[in-house]
Amino acid sequence: MNPAEWLHRTSHLSPDASALFQGQRCVADYAEFNRRAASIGASLASRHGVGPSNRVAIFMKNRTDYLEALYGVWYCGAAVIPINSKLHSREAAWIIENAQADVALVSDDIGAPLAKVAPDCLNTVISADDDAWRKMYRTDPMPRPEPINGDQMIWLFYTSGTTGKPKGVMITARNLEHMALNYFSDVDPVQQEDAILYAAPMSHGAGIYNFMHVIKRARHIVPESGGFEPKEILSLSAALRSISMFAAPTMVKRLVEYAKANALNGDGIKTISYAGGPMYVADIVEAVDVMGDRFVQVYGQGECPMGITALPRRFVSDRIHPRWKERLASVGTAQSSVRVAIFDPNGNSLPSGSVGEIVVSGPTVMSGYWNNPEATGKTIKDGWLWTGDMGAMDEDGFVTLHDRSKDMIISGGSNIYPREVEEVLLEIDGVTEVAVVGKPDPDWGEIVVAFVVSNGEVTSDHLDTHCIDNIARFKRPKSYQFIGELPKNNYGKILKTELRSLLVD
Repeated sequence: MNPAEWLHRTSHLSPDASALFQGQRCVADYAEFNRRAASIGASLASRHGVGPSNRVAIFMKNRTDYLEALYGVWYCGAAVIPINSKLHSREAAWIIENAQADVALVSDDIGAPLAKVAPDCLNTVISADDDAWRKMYRTDPMPRPEPINGDQMIWLFYTSGTTGKPKGVMITARNLEHMALNYFSDVDPVQQEDAILYAAPMSHGAGIYNFMHVIKRARHIVPESGGFEPKEILSLSAALRSISMFAAPTMVKRLVEYAKANALNGDGIKTISYAGGPMYVADIVEAVDVMGDRFVQVYGQGECPMGITALPRRFVSDRIHPRWKERLASVGTAQSSVRVAIFDPNGNSLPSGSVGEIVVSGPTVMSGYWNNPEATGKTIKDGWLWTGDMGAMDEDGFVTLHDRSKDMIISGGSNIYPREVEEVLLEIDGVTEVAVVGKPDPDWGEIVVAFVVSNGEVTSDHLDTHCIDNIARFKRPKSYQFIGELPKNNYGKILKTELRSLLVD
């Protein structure tokens, strides 16, 4: 089903319900939210030929216009390409070219640099800060959304892969529908008096949690800062009440530290769903001690968005069960519409407690990678998505992550793949070899460290400047370690385990 149908229905059932907030200021009720989205969809269709066979990129920082753009694209039946606003403009351009999108909806702050490196396929760039956006508002709205069947791709999410180049994850209408329904049954109920606050990027998990709040006629709040500021979030929560939000573990830790330092308890916050990286048991225990019974954990990935396991608040807050600490260290149990198992490398199911690769099957699993059948075949086998994460499942179904089979680094909730950084550093004259690894960090989860073999004339400043010019800032190494040679095995493979051992304090 087309997600815009949810908005269309809500706008007719509760037209006067408050919908979009910029800080504490309501900028649209549901009738106006729907009218704007329907007008954007009509404009995209009539002026730019956008329809079910097209893909439209959205490259914006958090703002209420983001939701209008999402539903506007879906109103005319097209697929959205949500691009992380933290990416370098060249990285965004690569995604647009790979997806062959001819329209991009942007904001001036990051859209202007994109225009300078835009690929040939991109014919139209419309900024939410320009008159062209307001012109779309004046277009006669579509009477209702274009029909979309369950198997149609509507969300083309780019996630980095071990090859160092992003892969387009094809998410269908059915995938998102089941993700939303799983939220109601496994994560948290939603009422009309609730609100979702977008402090994390709307291109990722935070934005994907909009659907449940549209369905239930709840409010959508974008902080004035457009991002994560603990003081602002706690102030908004106290003022607007019944706030839910998605947060990476590092965000939770910062929020708790601020609350504790200022004698606050999270008043006004209903639910914080945390995901996107490891949450240390000591940190979540303190979070519950300081802010109370407000936390839920979700485990998913781009290929199965927010839809693998969940650890509801009753388990996060439990201190009575004899194995409560083990459960708290887990990522919970399988969500309602999926099966989760632990497989050995040959695809055999492992017994309880054994460590293997986490696999998942069900209607939240992607349909495949965009124009990449080889990668699809390696990731989805016999109906199972191989997540690349290593873990174990106990006899009650609680899944605990142990390690990743890939070398992905998770820093501040963002995925960083070493080869992507390595390839950029190897472009520099004088750099002969590079190996990038993650170092555990109490604030960020992990930080990026690059081991560099060079001719002796390359400096850390030189390396850092090149990274800033070519990749997103959050991907660049926090430390450069110059080394005479990289440790390797007999086959010439770099031994990253040995490099990580050099980072132990």
